[in-house]
Amino acid sequence: MLLESALIAFTFALCASARAVPNPIEVFKRAHTSGTVISKCSKPGVLALAYDDGPYQFTSSLVDTLDKAGVKGTFFLTGTLYGCIYNQQEAVKKAFDSGHQVASHTWTHPHMGSMSTAQIQSEMEKVEQAMVNIFGKKPQYMRPPYLETGGQFLSVMKQMNYSVITDDVDAGDWNNQSPQQSEQKFSQAGASGNGHIPLMHETYSGTVTTLTNWLIEWAQTNNLEIVTVAECLDDADGMYKEGTFEPNGQTTC
Repeated sequence: MLLESALIAFTFALCASARAVPNPIEVFKRAHTSGTVISKCSKPGVLALAYDDGPYQFTSSLVDTLDKAGVKGTFFLTGTLYGCIYNQQEAVKKAFDSGHQVASHTWTHPHMGSMSTAQIQSEMEKVEQAMVNIFGKKPQYMRPPYLETGGQFLSVMKQMNYSVITDDVDAGDWNNQSPQQSEQKFSQAGASGNGHIPLMHETYSGTVTTLTNWLIEWAQTNNLEIVTVAECLDDADGMYKEGTFEPNGQTTC
């Protein structure tokens, strides 16, 4: 009887221990692929709305639109492209506080492929510090300006442990495409297969209003969940770098 009780206790302990060990497949799925270009979601049934070039005058209203629809987006922000990021810090903090993903699009929006290692690092570190100053986190994800990934860029991103995002559907708003023309691109790309990570810009009113609302309806019609880029890569807890970071008091660019 004593031996039987001991075996039962051992079995329960073993089961408890097994439950405490993370599933290695899930760990692999969540791991960041630093320095490797990611252009599409890793699973079907999702759509990752991703907006470049902010913060801008439309950032706050875009957050409101997404919040009203109950969906999450990803904001790839620069430091100085359309004015200093600190001038829009309330909108940036609003996006973060609302649960949207805030990611890096470099400090000045340069051609990273022709820059030195030190210059690339500076572009990224300035954005990191600004985000620490505004909402206390460093981004884990970035999208390179012009989607350029040549030169030293990818090796530096690997060194800095950044997940590099491009796109698989180009809305074309940067190229004077109307929201209606952009809508056609999504319709042609379709809703099957792994989810899309589109290239869009929050600096165009048509994208922020017309296209975004159409995409929300399109996703609902096609039973797609609108999520952040990190979520569409099974990395919901990995939007930001681990650790505690100190603000440096900077409020200007």
